[in-house]
Amino acid sequence: MKKETGKTIRELGYFASLGMSVALSIFIGLGLGLWLDKKFDTNPVLMFVGLIIGIIAGFSNIVRAGKKGKNY
Repeated sequence: MKKETGKTIRELGYFASLGMSVALSIFIGLGLGLWLDKKFDTNPVLMFVGLIIGIIAGFSNIVRAGKKGKNY
């Protein structure tokens, strides 16, 4: 396999996994918020905080991927 082909395949793999990374960030934030709500009996305050933090983390992954894409 040529160097360029291998590099292209790695890039495609990285960007293909980006969607999963964003979804996991959101669900982990949501799950953590729900768990903390049960623990501290603060329905639904911490769920929304966890969801917002998860969304921010997911979009930061997109921004990082965009910056990484510019370098190629």
